[in-house]
Amino acid sequence: MTNSIHLLPDHIANQIAAGEVIQRPASAVKELLENAVDAGATEIKLIINDAGKALIQVIDNGKGMNPIDAQNSFARHATSKISSIEDLFQIRTMGFRGEALASIAAVAQVTLKTRQAQDELGTKVEIENSNVNETSPIACPVGTNISMKNLFFNIPARRNFLKSNSAELKHIIEEFTRVALAFPEIYFSLTNNGQDVFHWEGGSFKQRAIHVLGNSYQTKLVAVGEKTDYLTISGFVGKPDTAKKTRSDQYFFVNRRFIKSPYLHHAIANAFEGLIPKENFPSYLLYIDVDPSRVDINVHPTKQEIKFEDDKIIYAFVQAAVKHALAQFSIAPSLDFSLDADFQQLDGIQKPFTEEQRNSAASSSLYAGFTQKNQAHFIPRVSDAEKKEWKSFFSDLPTSGDENNLTSNSDSFIVKSSSMGLYKESNGIKVNEDTTLLQVNNTYIIAPTASGFIMVNQQLAHERVLYEKYQKATVHPHATQKSLFPVVMELGVADAILLEDIIEDLAVIGYEIEPFGQNSFIIQGIPADVISGNEKNAIELLLEQFKHFSGDIKFSKREKIIRCMARQSAIKSGQSLTQKEMHSLIESLLECEISTLTASGAPTYIDFKESYLDGLFSK
Repeated sequence: MTNSIHLLPDHIANQIAAGEVIQRPASAVKELLENAVDAGATEIKLIINDAGKALIQVIDNGKGMNPIDAQNSFARHATSKISSIEDLFQIRTMGFRGEALASIAAVAQVTLKTRQAQDELGTKVEIENSNVNETSPIACPVGTNISMKNLFFNIPARRNFLKSNSAELKHIIEEFTRVALAFPEIYFSLTNNGQDVFHWEGGSFKQRAIHVLGNSYQTKLVAVGEKTDYLTISGFVGKPDTAKKTRSDQYFFVNRRFIKSPYLHHAIANAFEGLIPKENFPSYLLYIDVDPSRVDINVHPTKQEIKFEDDKIIYAFVQAAVKHALAQFSIAPSLDFSLDADFQQLDGIQKPFTEEQRNSAASSSLYAGFTQKNQAHFIPRVSDAEKKEWKSFFSDLPTSGDENNLTSNSDSFIVKSSSMGLYKESNGIKVNEDTTLLQVNNTYIIAPTASGFIMVNQQLAHERVLYEKYQKATVHPHATQKSLFPVVMELGVADAILLEDIIEDLAVIGYEIEPFGQNSFIIQGIPADVISGNEKNAIELLLEQFKHFSGDIKFSKREKIIRCMARQSAIKSGQSLTQKEMHSLIESLLECEISTLTASGAPTYIDFKESYLDGLFSK
């Protein structure tokens, strides 16, 4: 009889466990930094090479370990923080899973040097593939120095799934920043490939916030502070003018642990309602301190998603605290009663109200409705003379063919002239240039054709046009218009790394951007057909779309940029277009190699055939 079920060897079991805890270099960084914090360190140094793939080293001045603890720390389920099941629900420390070091030792070559203050000598442990190669006494400073080299050296398949160095470095900096924000009293430094990246002295929460968010936030943070018997909320929110197109400057901490919570983000967004545009995101750095028994942090392996005992109470407290803070600093929605200069030039304001005009107004039925009793619901019979007056009012308005009186509301759509006649035929579709087009709800364009009509979605159609234009730019670089006044923009750490990684690809489509100091960039030029004045927001929105790009197919970096740019720059639903703009858009669409679909597969227009329309009205 042959048994089918057998126990896995320890080293394979450890590698499987490592897949849950150590997904990428940043995962190891998080675990090692949190262990250093729990050790009571006041100074923590992170050193990485090759975006953590070659080396991750964390040096702290914490309490260190004795020889036995140093060896036991690499055993599975080994921990100094849990002794009973009740402890799981009273945790205030950071790394507590008891599998971090065991998981790291299963997928990297690890060297640990550690010493306690009362010991003359420390302990050195070398471990590889879960096997201890050496344990020996060593002279070393008080604290712990742990280095892991060649991550996933024994699992090539997992190593192949790691992203580019810039992408992995971005994730490492995100984890580093979160831990540093949670513990501002601790000194943190980060060295990458021998170069100092960050050097943050210990200080107050606001000082650390300025370190991370940038000096521009020095006078733009509003303090939040509310204390109740249930919880305490503290931290900062950015003033409305700090709102961005990206979510880069948003941090939530519960009991000093970074969390992701769309639910609580919604509470803050509601508190900012009316203060910032809907497409912008507020900046915040909030700390919630609550009894650990009221929080379950074991709902996700990374512990970034947690479950509150009562979500609604937390939501209400957060929203109220932010609203209260904004109100204290007199930051509230206001109405601007100042007159627009254009209105002041109108005849009704500039010219006097003559006696003849006064008598004419007083004789109208509208005047009677406002001045006489019992007239609110009275609808008088309209005379033929009055009808003619109304007709004359409309006769003075510009018609759809009077193009000189029509202006464009589109910032990103440029009208091009074309010859009279039919547009290029695409999929049997022909649209006459002389035809008056109809825009429905400022979103859809109705264009008659020889066999019926087409309904064009203006945003999706323009997205297809721009996509093919940017795609051609990868072969023939797009023209750049130099900025008369270059724009300097300061980004968060992660966004700065991302932008630096895609600068060359942005140059192909017309953006000229240069690094300008730490996390700052200067925009020297923009694509020739993009209207200037909104460069900063355009780049921020592009970064946000690029980070959250979704798709089942693994696209190249340049393809992602092209798609994001097309989506960002396209005219939007709700935007009014002139006849020229509508004709130009349809003409450009029908000239596309693929005119029927966007790059993501959404239809750009629907063709309503005459036979189909006849069938709708048949008996």
